[in-house]
Amino acid sequence: MRVSYIIFILICAITNVNAQHRFEGFIDDDRWQNEVYLSVIEDYRTLDGIYDEQIISKVTTDSSGFFRFNGDHLDTNQKIYKLHVDNCNSYNQTSNHFDGHCTDSKDILFIAKHTDTITFPLSFDAQMFCDIISNNPKTAAFIKVDSLKEEMKFAYSEFRSKANRELNNRKWFKTLQDFGKNLNEPLAELYIYAFLSDRSNQFHEYYLEDLKSNSYYDELLVRLSEKYPNSPYTNQYKAELSSDKYIASPSENAKGFNWLYVLIIALSISLLFNIWLLFARNKNRKKRHSEVKAQLTKQEQKVLELLLENNSNKDIADTLFVSVSTVKTHVNNVYKKLNVSSRDELKSLFNS
Repeated sequence: MRVSYIIFILICAITNVNAQHRFEGFIDDDRWQNEVYLSVIEDYRTLDGIYDEQIISKVTTDSSGFFRFNGDHLDTNQKIYKLHVDNCNSYNQTSNHFDGHCTDSKDILFIAKHTDTITFPLSFDAQMFCDIISNNPKTAAFIKVDSLKEEMKFAYSEFRSKANRELNNRKWFKTLQDFGKNLNEPLAELYIYAFLSDRSNQFHEYYLEDLKSNSYYDELLVRLSEKYPNSPYTNQYKAELSSDKYIASPSENAKGFNWLYVLIIALSISLLFNIWLLFARNKNRKKRHSEVKAQLTKQEQKVLELLLENNSNKDIADTLFVSVSTVKTHVNNVYKKLNVSSRDELKSLFNS
């Protein structure tokens, strides 16, 4: 086992010379569709969802369930990434994940940058996305946090009393915060913060109380600002922290400064962030469309453009000065290469 690990590290070192990332592993092809998606998460409030606009790449597994993502296009700074598989159909409005949800899916969150080599092996009982082997010691931070969160959930479920809940609140808030700080990775702390401050869970009321007297939250902002200055993570956290502080102590904040000014800043940051997300989504969509079209021959690309303009086969044949049967052959090739079976699906692919 030790020899294998040394070999893996050597491979990682060789890969890093070319400044390329490589994420690879196995999935259970019998249980899941053979497509694996890689997403970048820049809004930590969407860690649990599946959003099309966050997807940056997709690969198809081989017959053994093996997949690999590689290239040199990832950010040089560490970011939060997600791998996921699902059985939701993007063209079926009753089951797709356009709204951030897919009930039949499995994913794993991890931290990475452009030089990382990461393996996601199957466990001894063929479970996937349960382990991470990486040349980056920060990659598996979320798995470590999740393990601690499981212990926390057990402690809360042992006795469902108010006294037990209050005792556990004090214990586990500090335990998780100290654990995250010791990981020396602000993104891991942000992962913990998103969990503890979530307005939908039972800890939110205690979080607001903790916010009044615990300097941890301001210290986390300092660590984020130092390591990830002007990043979406830092800007979002700063805006949320200001807003939550006002909610926790509205009268105290009103005496110290004009809370309306803080609200305007928070809204402005949120607006700019959403504009940036929209720009990034359009940029990624254009890139995906270019990648899709690159699979086609020049003649097939011309046929594709005419199909998207609602031309009939005869119209296309007249435009390109070819026979209708030739057009049908090109259309079938376009369908096959783009993995669609109708004009409606083709339009959905380029209008999504």
